[in-house]
Amino acid sequence: MPKATHSPEASEVDSLLKLVTSRGAIEFDHEREGAWIEVIRKMDEVYSDLLRYEVDLEHKNAELEEAQAFVTNVIESVSDILIVCDAKGSVQQVNSAFQRTLGRINDEIVGKKMADIIDAADNAKLMSLLKPRGTSDVVDGELRFSTDGGSSDLFAINSSPRHDHRGRFIGVVLTGRPIGELRRAYEALHKAHHELQRAQRQLVEQEKMASLGRLVAGVAHELNNPISFVYGNIHTLTRYRTAIVAYIDAIHGHTGDDDLAALRKKLRIDDILDDFGPLIEGTMEGAVRISEIVKNLRRLSFSRLGEVERVNIERLINTAVLWAVRTKNVRVDVQIEVDPGLWISGNEGQLHQVIVNLVENAIDAMRSTASPRLVVSAARRGNEVLVRISDNGPGIHKDHISHIFEPFFTTKQVGEGTGLGLWISYGIVREHGGELSAVNEPNGGATFFFLLPAV
Repeated sequence: MPKATHSPEASEVDSLLKLVTSRGAIEFDHEREGAWIEVIRKMDEVYSDLLRYEVDLEHKNAELEEAQAFVTNVIESVSDILIVCDAKGSVQQVNSAFQRTLGRINDEIVGKKMADIIDAADNAKLMSLLKPRGTSDVVDGELRFSTDGGSSDLFAINSSPRHDHRGRFIGVVLTGRPIGELRRAYEALHKAHHELQRAQRQLVEQEKMASLGRLVAGVAHELNNPISFVYGNIHTLTRYRTAIVAYIDAIHGHTGDDDLAALRKKLRIDDILDDFGPLIEGTMEGAVRISEIVKNLRRLSFSRLGEVERVNIERLINTAVLWAVRTKNVRVDVQIEVDPGLWISGNEGQLHQVIVNLVENAIDAMRSTASPRLVVSAARRGNEVLVRISDNGPGIHKDHISHIFEPFFTTKQVGEGTGLGLWISYGIVREHGGELSAVNEPNGGATFFFLLPAV
């Protein structure tokens, strides 16, 4: 059989096939290398992300541990007992205060049922503290706990519900402290409250005594004039009595007519007889004025609360303003404008105190005013009587006007006022069915006013 020989065409085909095969292998190697490079790059990115996530996770774990340590420290530092229970009433966590109360360590308490660590007689109370409820439903109760020595003191318990992120009830948090401690705290608070009330009463009484002192000073000034007048008249009448007795003794001694005429002229008997009438009238007038002042004092005494009478506003204002101005001993232009026939029902002594306080405050406010002017007016407004006390001083500071009726608030220097005058006046007006208010006038000065039911 003849040998197979390669033709030129066949050789060319083989050469072409070899070239194609070699090029395909080269291209395949290049594609495989690129794929591996891409895979390696992706692995590097994933690894970098894993490292970053790990660092972040470590930071988060550190923050979580710090937060947990903080919460644990806070819970342990609380002096009240704290018990965390699940929805079935099993203890999940307690603080040191509760461990000391029971005389047991944490492992001996956690996992137990609440019913097993309280006094058996308090089971019914426990149910109301553990029952499921809304987020804001807080329940109060009282429990005794079982200890190695028997039962603990009675504790006041506050039960707050716990819910998960879906709003499902998952348990409660119980906090409490011994009733004895609460009772001692309440007794201390009660004692402090009584001390405060006693101090307040003393200050009010001091303010009343101060008002009484100002009233007495005004009365003393008012009494001084008629008493001096009566005293002078009595002194004159005493001298006249000596002369008349001497003249009568001469008559009874059968003295001659000429001698009697000379003695009558010497003793000025005729002038004495003419002066008797004015002297007696003046003395009577002084006595009447003293009697009126004494009557006013009786009306203006600090009567019992609730004691009411018909009060003449005109007489009340005239007396109060007169005495208040006299006690201050300053020159003030006082204008009193009162409608006639105004009457109210109330305690005249207390209302007198209100007018005196307001007038004295107005005078004090006008210390730096060149020409102080005080206007006190009263007029009917329907079924009420409006009383106004106005001055031309600097007015009330805008930051003070909302506080002037508060107890102990004062703008006066130390020792000049207790800050109770306006507060007491405010209370008296309210007890009489009115409301004491204050405003600044547009042209300067301040006005205090109140309305009271008219009779």
